[in-house]
Amino acid sequence: MEEKSLLEKWLNDSLTEAERETFQQEEAYPFYERLIADASHFKASQFSEPSDFETLQKKIRTREVPVRKLHPTTWLLRIASVFVIGFALYYFILFPSEVKVETLAAQKTTIELPDASQVVLNALSAVTYNRRNWEDNRTLELKGEAFFDVAKGSRFDVVTPQGTVSVLGTEFNVKQRATVFEVICYEGHVRVVSGSHTEELRAGESLSFLNGEMTRGSTSLKGPQWKDNISDFREVPFSEVVAELERQYNVEVVLEGVSADTRFTGGFVHDDLKNALRSIAEPLGLSYDLTQDNMVILKTREK
Repeated sequence: MEEKSLLEKWLNDSLTEAERETFQQEEAYPFYERLIADASHFKASQFSEPSDFETLQKKIRTREVPVRKLHPTTWLLRIASVFVIGFALYYFILFPSEVKVETLAAQKTTIELPDASQVVLNALSAVTYNRRNWEDNRTLELKGEAFFDVAKGSRFDVVTPQGTVSVLGTEFNVKQRATVFEVICYEGHVRVVSGSHTEELRAGESLSFLNGEMTRGSTSLKGPQWKDNISDFREVPFSEVVAELERQYNVEVVLEGVSADTRFTGGFVHDDLKNALRSIAEPLGLSYDLTQDNMVILKTREK
């Protein structure tokens, strides 16, 4: 039964026991209960009786007009119900429960969750979560890449299109880009579930899936370098490096005579495009041209 129907029956005190239990499980039930408690302090007007009833009778027309009596309690509840429904609609429309934060190309941002956990979003990334039931269900959806500093408490789940990471108070990085799914644990431990794989990671351990192929690794770093405006890679297809360059600098990269599957180890900075291009071009013997319309052409260097 819809919440509005249950609310009307609750206000009229006509709920069955089963309906009452269902209604009390609704997210907004405590809010309705407080409003009714406040409304109970209202007082209906007092009606005085005429001192000379016979005199009053003479003034009444011979033809009596039916009068509908208002029960004070019913009257009060109906006013309260209008107020409750109106305010609830205003609250839920103006303050939606779902929160979504997105970043643009060349943009990073830090957000604080309701439990004081912090999330740092990399460029072209997004997180979505429900703030109203966060205490009971600490779950958020991630598309892109983010670093998490999770406050201790109940279970914390990060859901991505390629897998779920579950933790209980720790620091970790999750990257989900195209065919890449990578998790690096910097503190505590995390559980990663991707398809038929379930893996446990402790501080200093990493796990990556590339085109469905799983690889475990390690790191000595205390956090992801992209937070310090540096992208680093280890044995990844060059196409991943190019895609990250496009995200960090909002440019379009064209490869001419360069294999996108070439493996690359290295990195680039986020605050100097020419420096970044040299960092990825020179190790592979490439040259680059930067056009005026934010296009980068990477090609094999002429001998």
